[in-house]
Amino acid sequence: MLADEAVTQEIERQASLTIDGKQTRLQEVSPTLTLLEYLRLKGYVGTKEGCADGDCGACTVALVGKNPNGQPHYQAVNSCLIPLGAVVGREIITVEGVANGSLHPVQAAMVETGGSQCGYCTPGFIMSLFAAYYDRKVDDACVEGNLCRCTGYLPIRRAAQQVAQELPGEDHFSQQLAQSTPDLAPLSYQGNQQQFHRPTSLPQVLELFQQYPDAELIAGGTDLGLEFSHHRKHISVLISLEAVTELQQLQQMPEWVEIGAAVPLSHIEETLRGTFPALDEMLYWFAARQVRNRATIGGNIGTASPIGDLPPVLLALDAEVRLASANGERVLPLANFFKGYRQTERQPNEVIVSVKIPKTWTPGSAVRLSQSYKVGKRGTDDISIVAATFTIDLDDRQHILHARLAYGGVAATPARAIAVEEMLVGKPWNLATVQQVKPILRTTFTPLTDLRGSAEYRQLLVANLFEKFFVEMADAMSDLAEVSQ
Repeated sequence: MLADEAVTQEIERQASLTIDGKQTRLQEVSPTLTLLEYLRLKGYVGTKEGCADGDCGACTVALVGKNPNGQPHYQAVNSCLIPLGAVVGREIITVEGVANGSLHPVQAAMVETGGSQCGYCTPGFIMSLFAAYYDRKVDDACVEGNLCRCTGYLPIRRAAQQVAQELPGEDHFSQQLAQSTPDLAPLSYQGNQQQFHRPTSLPQVLELFQQYPDAELIAGGTDLGLEFSHHRKHISVLISLEAVTELQQLQQMPEWVEIGAAVPLSHIEETLRGTFPALDEMLYWFAARQVRNRATIGGNIGTASPIGDLPPVLLALDAEVRLASANGERVLPLANFFKGYRQTERQPNEVIVSVKIPKTWTPGSAVRLSQSYKVGKRGTDDISIVAATFTIDLDDRQHILHARLAYGGVAATPARAIAVEEMLVGKPWNLATVQQVKPILRTTFTPLTDLRGSAEYRQLLVANLFEKFFVEMADAMSDLAEVSQ
């Protein structure tokens, strides 16, 4: 792609996307214009702007993507966070296109149950239900990323329950889906003096990085998309990692799991369910379905946010991060990856390739206890006040062989309570040990006070969440012992 300028120019001429079955050419449109803004400019005003942060779901549309098995399916996504360049060559379904001559079953259910008053949020609910309908996964969780401002959730839940009882038959959308090709082609698109490149291999990414050393990387765009939706940042060159084959791999081996940096969280959630309980728990509380369909593990650690949800999990599981540049590859323990606020060890010419998580326990361990916790103003779809993940390996005498206590929201970076971890090794796993380290945990970090919580509150959470972990694990072990008897 990069070596043949004629090919690149041809790709630029063919830059288009399909909206509700109609192909639309893009001509000198900024690749960082959000999909939401573009749709509304083109007259698709059923898609609404609510928060422009990916929190309310009013802007939800369905995007033809790939499920974890590589088959085409409809994904509910927040159009307010997706730059236009990322959907070139893709198929979009908006609320205007759902009826297709008569009410779609999800629309009919909302009408019959009285699921809409003002109608402002209704298009987003319709599109989330629409995507779930063809996956046969209509439940409360499929609309967890859609806020209702006036109707109330009971009639909307009734609509979802009604739709869940119907099996999707052969219709226009299922036929369209069967004919779709969700694989993304290479792309170089330019508009408004901005460039958007979508390579399909890691060598192409590294070559682009050498050509454009100041380029920004983007995968799902759920973090960088905020800059676009609020017009806070002008980016001259964007390099998308979404189609890079090497970054889309998810390998499971007896001793480890390696997750490509561009694998969407919804794929991880489904593919690895049951492998790491702490990861399962945190993914459940991680934003909403629309965000998890786009967000990636590489993006979540690459942004180095101190309140990122996954870093505490990965720190507690002793994960490693693999980086690549034109000079070769290197592997770092994630514990050494974060340097400061929004700063990492990744060099300007490097790309996060994957995250590797060991499955093995400490030699001599009889049991591993591991769980995650997230405290926020809301359950799902909220930024954490404090997030924590704990991993404890015990021998057959219930003594601690290995301890990891990892936190988010309490320092400039995600961090482990290393001094407390070292104190715990060799101690009996009992309430007395937990009570002994709680005062130390309260003074381990120096968090900030902000709108979500005071520093004192966060310090209490650091200690109390560890005690909660002990109590819950003790209860679980007790229940397991009773079952085995």
